[in-house]
Amino acid sequence: MGANIYKNKKPLLLFLLPAFIFMTVFLYYPFFKNILDSFMQIKELGVSGKEWNEPWYSNYVKLATDRNVWTALKNTLIMTIVTIVGQVGIALVLALMVDNIKRGAKVFRTVYFFPIVVSATALGLLFNLIFLYDTGMLNQFLALFGKEELTDWKNEKWALFTMMLPVMWQYVGFYFVIIVTGLNNISEELYEAAAIDGATRLKRVWYLTLPLLHNVLCTCVVLAVTGALKVFDLPWTMFPKGIPLKSTFLTGTYMYYEAMIVKDVDYGSALAVLIVVLGVILSRVVNAIFKEKDY
Repeated sequence: MGANIYKNKKPLLLFLLPAFIFMTVFLYYPFFKNILDSFMQIKELGVSGKEWNEPWYSNYVKLATDRNVWTALKNTLIMTIVTIVGQVGIALVLALMVDNIKRGAKVFRTVYFFPIVVSATALGLLFNLIFLYDTGMLNQFLALFGKEELTDWKNEKWALFTMMLPVMWQYVGFYFVIIVTGLNNISEELYEAAAIDGATRLKRVWYLTLPLLHNVLCTCVVLAVTGALKVFDLPWTMFPKGIPLKSTFLTGTYMYYEAMIVKDVDYGSALAVLIVVLGVILSRVVNAIFKEKDY
């Protein structure tokens, strides 16, 4: 008789309706409205477009010829590689190390996760102080070792490194927690059996841990790739308006620059559509490459 309770679907629809309305108002409507705005003439924030562009697809033609777009795409591609190798890779190494210690594991988990709790704006200001040209902490540290010539960490040579290092550092803890959770789900009996068979610790990691973490690592890689397209707050705090170099633009920061600073709202909408399309394509490609396995 208890099973008959689930035959009546009306209560389920009643509880799902508020969530559906919320997503429609704050997600689906803005998304489709943004696509429509990318074909219209909008030069002020908060104003609806009344006329179509001539031609209506002119913003998308501009995307193909805008040098800043190609610069942002190149930097975002570099950011994607950095997030996969620097965030997921380092998080995997740290998780394996913490998983093999008996004492203090909780302390290390808290320490590694801490950066993700701190505001990105605060981290941007912090790293600005570290990389300041004259009185920055890094230059003072190098001066202790006899380096007399000061390094401008925001020039064209070092700008990308200066911007991507804090982004990489901030999100290592996020993937660290996901991987540690995956490690906790691996039975200790498998390691004990492998140890009895004479497998070294390195072989246990290579032949047991990594294959059993495959699905977890796939999830982390997908999150890293899609997250790289949306990085905004920390790079913008360090390089507002792309200053001193527009070569530091990412897709997210360039979209904000066009919509909020230049006030070319319809072009900013086209950039937002580009980011969504790239996110969908890259996530499908990554899912195709890193297919989840059933164990």
